[in-house]
Amino acid sequence: MARTTTYAFGVSAALMLAFLSSAAFAEDPASTKTEQALPSIVVSEVKTQAIVDRVLATGAVKAVEETYVSPLVDGLSIRTLNADVGDRVEADTTLATLNPDMLELQKSQYAASLAKANASLAQYEAQLAEAQANAEEAVRVAERSKKLAEAGSMSTAQRDQERAAATAALARVRSGEQLVSVAKADIKVVEAQISDVDLRLARTDVKTPVTGVVSARTAKVGAIANGSGEPLFTIIRDGAVEVKAEIIETDLPRLAIGQRAEVTLADGKTQIEGRIRLISPVVDSQTRLGSVNISLLAPEKARVGMYARAQIIVTEKEALVLPLSAVTSTKDGMVARKIDGDVAHVAKIETGIQDNGFIEIRAGLKEGDKVIKKAGAFVRDGDRIKPVPASAETVSN
Repeated sequence: MARTTTYAFGVSAALMLAFLSSAAFAEDPASTKTEQALPSIVVSEVKTQAIVDRVLATGAVKAVEETYVSPLVDGLSIRTLNADVGDRVEADTTLATLNPDMLELQKSQYAASLAKANASLAQYEAQLAEAQANAEEAVRVAERSKKLAEAGSMSTAQRDQERAAATAALARVRSGEQLVSVAKADIKVVEAQISDVDLRLARTDVKTPVTGVVSARTAKVGAIANGSGEPLFTIIRDGAVEVKAEIIETDLPRLAIGQRAEVTLADGKTQIEGRIRLISPVVDSQTRLGSVNISLLAPEKARVGMYARAQIIVTEKEALVLPLSAVTSTKDGMVARKIDGDVAHVAKIETGIQDNGFIEIRAGLKEGDKVIKKAGAFVRDGDRIKPVPASAETVSN
């Protein structure tokens, strides 16, 4: 009897083991199927890297300062030209000369007038000397006549006659002095006229007041120079050029004089370093754009009038960053989907600079955290996913 019981127990145990084995075997495919049903979503790590806050602007290359060179003497023809467009000239260089023939003729006429005035002065001075001598003699005679008349040795009539002669002699002296003064004044006038001609003769050499590059020339040999007309030459002072770029009004407060800029010319290949030289204090009321002037550190590479694009560097720093696609804007602010194991959690974050497809993370995440890189808006808080590293996505692509 005991033997029969033992056998029955053995059969029951074997059946139980077989059932458990079959149940376990049945659960494995289901578990695998559940894991395979989780969506595969690319995740990215929060990492530290260099990020740049930059402002984009477009504009044209212009001269920092243009100097116009015009003739200082009107009515003379241009005799020679010594500079052309593109030439670099030094300050006080003669760019053109005017024909001085008419001025030299005037100077000769004034020189003759001066000689005549000097001769007249010499004549008047001689006459004055004679009048002064005669006046002195007449005064002495009048004094003697007075004494003789008082002593009764001369008649009153003769005394009055001598006194009148002395008065007339003194009048002739005063007249001679005035003639000498007028002659001296005439000489000064003629000398001033000669000095004026000399000055205009010196100005027949049209010179540049500054060092720079000739950007335009309208002068032609034989043309009549006119100081009030179009300038003969235009000089870019020191050859310095800059980019006058337009900036949207919301970016203007972020800019400061001296900030570095990377300027790309129209060909897309030539890049020049620059610095902000000037920020416009006004914004156009129609376009809502302001302007900044960016000095170029290698101006010889640019030409006035060229189109240029500028990236103004506002800030450069090392910061925690994420791809822009990993950040979503909601009514409560900026969020990212942080992954813990295979569970997604919505994390509220504080962002900063955006640069080249990345965004700065100022708060809410730490370095090494994994977040959903794409399609985060379709994942709810608490959803389970199958994380796929961003590097794996790159390899598969």
